Amino acid sequence: MTRIKLCGMRRAEDIAAANELKPDYVGFVFAEKSRRFVDAETAAALKRLLCPGIRAVGVFVDEDTDEVARLLNEGVIDLAQLHGQEDEKYIARLRQLTDRPIIRAFRVVSRDDVRKAEISPADLVLLDAGAGGGTAFDWGLLRGMRRPFFLAGGLDPENVGQAVDDIRPFGVDVSSGIETDGAKDPIKMRAFVAAVKARDKS
Repeated sequence: MTRIKLCGMRRAEDIAAANELKPDYVGFVFAEKSRRFVDAETAAALKRLLCPGIRAVGVFVDEDTDEVARLLNEGVIDLAQLHGQEDEKYIARLRQLTDRPIIRAFRVVSRDDVRKAEISPADLVLLDAGAGGGTAFDWGLLRGMRRPFFLAGGLDPENVGQAVDDIRPFGVDVSSGIETDGAKDPIKMRAFVAAVKARDKS
């Protein structure tokens, strides 16, 4: 079954919609430059509203390892997703501070980026077009990818089913593709989840 991650949760109503749809993961963005930024207190409050079976992922960009580990160890988030310049040394340091899973995001422009993802020491990798721009990259670059990965970048209710059929990712990650006027749209969220689950059943 394709895992589903709905990213960029900011409001109680976003969590209510997610609880109804039961994705595998939701994402909280801790990068201050993002329009989807939430602080630790807001994320903790939203996590308390989240159904226990849904795991919360914290999205970070070059954040101090102590802060990432604190949020993981205090249960504000269940996994950390790294979107900056975090290298193997950073991941090793984070692993000294926490035993929670780590997702490393890679911006895919060429096959070389895919090769880097394949050898990453992170528990999981995410392949994206960029930093939340809502655009897709050339999925043909993923042919022969040898490890499980999250697919992100430019996914929406209309194209995610085809992506699941063609690429068979471990999981799909969406943010802007389930928004209307910059806010999470429960109708689009429902359509996205339904499209993925329909392909898994076929």
